[in-house]
Amino acid sequence: MSTRAAGASDARERVCVVDDDDAVRRSLSRLLRSAGYEPAVYASADEFLAGVSTETAGCAVLDLSMPGLDGLAVQRELAARGSAMAVVFVSGRGDVPNSVTAMKEGAVDFLTKPVRSAALLEAVEKALARVRERREFRRAAEDVRGRMATLTSRERQVLDGVVAGLLNKQIAARLGIAEQTVKVHRARVMEKMSVSSLADLVRQMDRARVRRV
Repeated sequence: MSTRAAGASDARERVCVVDDDDAVRRSLSRLLRSAGYEPAVYASADEFLAGVSTETAGCAVLDLSMPGLDGLAVQRELAARGSAMAVVFVSGRGDVPNSVTAMKEGAVDFLTKPVRSAALLEAVEKALARVRERREFRRAAEDVRGRMATLTSRERQVLDGVVAGLLNKQIAARLGIAEQTVKVHRARVMEKMSVSSLADLVRQMDRARVRRV
């Protein structure tokens, strides 16, 4: 595992360590700093949740068992807030049911204490990579929605027909317009959406999570 240059991650990314054991917090913090991160440490779930916002992106390294809210409850609260943080769990004991639950609910990894340095750093980088992937997906989706906003209502109707797999004549019949008119609108849709093929257009719609008719 290669270390990262300090400041190499996106400025909005944070690596947070949430553990009620002071020794564990110090140990994980030292490890993360040695790898080029600037971790934020929290002694409780409440302290952590108060210190991050829905816009905070990065990785939360959560202890499974803590006084008050446990790690699974924190994970659920982050999900309920629509948080941009990915979660890595650490636990003092092997707990198969909880690990299965954590992974099903979107955790990147579930590690058992004492955590191996390489395993933790690999999990953190995997979590940050997931966050970046989500961010790029959202940016791409917003870009597609922005292009769609430039379409006229008729062009949007033609777009819906095209991505539904209808032929020009079928779209024309559905809309009660001439097939040649559909061709004109279709060409404008392709231009405004900056695509050269139907496959690209369908991928854009999927990326924007637009419901197809």
